[in-house]
Amino acid sequence: MTIKILVNGAFGRMGQLAIKTISENPKFELVGQTGREYDLPKSIKDSGANVVVDFTHPNAVFNNATLIIEAGAHPVIGTSGLKREQINTLEQQCAKLKRGAIIAPNFSLGAVLMMKCAKQIARYLPQVEIIELHHPEKADSPSGTAMRTAELIAESISNNKQAARSSVETIPGARGATYQHIPIHSVRLPGFLAHQQVIFGGQGETLTVSHNSMDRQCFMPGIALACEKVVELDRLVYGLEEVL
Repeated sequence: MTIKILVNGAFGRMGQLAIKTISENPKFELVGQTGREYDLPKSIKDSGANVVVDFTHPNAVFNNATLIIEAGAHPVIGTSGLKREQINTLEQQCAKLKRGAIIAPNFSLGAVLMMKCAKQIARYLPQVEIIELHHPEKADSPSGTAMRTAELIAESISNNKQAARSSVETIPGARGATYQHIPIHSVRLPGFLAHQQVIFGGQGETLTVSHNSMDRQCFMPGIALACEKVVELDRLVYGLEEVL
């Protein structure tokens, strides 16, 4: 069966690449391209889309995901900025309707493997900090990838083994933000696309796991994988690692 896909946020850089990827894949049929001025539920129903890929804006992503599910399609969400309580609400919505959905903080297979490795390492080296570096146009901080990494690491650290901060911040925020008891530092500069370092510290040693995205093409295999897998699901999945 050919999977009919609509791309929401089609006129941005990620949307345009997603359209090219979908159009060239014989398993897919591109049936719609929408943006902020469009009536999303109407576009989904008129196009008969099975799957809607969303690359829009953090301020709009929760409402978009809700509308996609209500319209009868499977959302594949690449837009970051969803809060944990919003994800929980979407999980409940999908469970009630037995509808598959995927929220992917990162579609890069390399980045997903980095997160899986970090989760395993944290069992042995629980002292950890995250540095994420992105282009200055990125709308949210910290990145969804950094937050998902922190969540996965926290699952491996029993009894919150992360050491309490003992140093005093002369300038507030100098040690970064804290999520799941893990410091996260966000850098926004020209020259970067999407990069992350997960630094573990032990007695007399450090271990760094890093990933670098140099071209947005690295996200395309993950998008294709998500579009294939989401129609087989009857629940919401948070993180591409769940369907690898």
